Amino acid sequence: MTRTRPPHRLANALWTLAAPLALTGAAAALLLSWRDRLPDPVAVHWGPDGVDRLGTLTELWVLPVAVFVPAFALGMWALGHFVGQSALTRRLAAAVAVWCGVYMPAVALATAAVQLDLDDASRAGDIGGLVALALVPATALAVVAGWLTPGDAPQPASAPVPAGAARVPLGAHERASWVRSTSQAGTWALAAVTFASVAVLGWATRSWLPTLAFTALLGLVVLVFTQWLVTVDHRGLTVTGRLGWPRQHVPLEEVEAATVRDVNPMREFGGWGLRTRVQDGATGVVLRRGSGIEVQRTGGRRFVVTVDDAETGAALLNTLASRSR
Repeated sequence: MTRTRPPHRLANALWTLAAPLALTGAAAALLLSWRDRLPDPVAVHWGPDGVDRLGTLTELWVLPVAVFVPAFALGMWALGHFVGQSALTRRLAAAVAVWCGVYMPAVALATAAVQLDLDDASRAGDIGGLVALALVPATALAVVAGWLTPGDAPQPASAPVPAGAARVPLGAHERASWVRSTSQAGTWALAAVTFASVAVLGWATRSWLPTLAFTALLGLVVLVFTQWLVTVDHRGLTVTGRLGWPRQHVPLEEVEAATVRDVNPMREFGGWGLRTRVQDGATGVVLRRGSGIEVQRTGGRRFVVTVDDAETGAALLNTLASRSR
């Protein structure tokens, strides 16, 4: 399989570099306009009983925003630029970069806003509500960035499915489909441990509003990304989340070959869920270690999904793809 040059590199640069840096620059300009209204030193950290550490305005801004956001944006740009053959990779890169470019400056601005016109920074109010509120625009704009990132143009295969690829016996006029569900092992145990840890953090810091906001966000992630429906039919391979979204689709005309192999999510993808492999841009829904379907797509793309009875699914996909030529 030949790797191709990732498309839409300009759009990738706009979303992963230009947008986060522009947002950070605008936030920096606003913060500088507040300089004369801020105490010196400023509060840079809050504990259970309020402000517990003072520092300079540079300390408040430089490391958490001026260093972290550009470095993270550069990493997401590289991901989309060098291995973004698949739209999923480019969309994830854009969404993560924009989320970071909104949330980190917003938290820094919230930290400064509660100190405006104070003579003593130690008297600054709680920032928990503003930190939680910052999740809303960050998440909303991340979704918009992912949605507006250009998708993949149709790339029909020109070569037949290899003769040696596994197939199922199917008559010329017979139709068939294959449906399986796949879920992440230990989902509820993982969710329970995570929520318990967040609850302990909330109790220790007494910052319940941001704790509840992060808990709600984690709950949504668990609900959406831990169970998927895998379908092979006349349309191709479709993998759909529990709520009908996200949806990953490989049309028959773009299937070069489907194979079955053992998948190690942590070693290959760095974790579980809807993932992109940074080494080569392969994408997938990898929820457990074990057998999975790997689809070689046109345009140098690959898609992997871990699922039971992967042998039947891959063989049927090869059969239907071969018939569609």
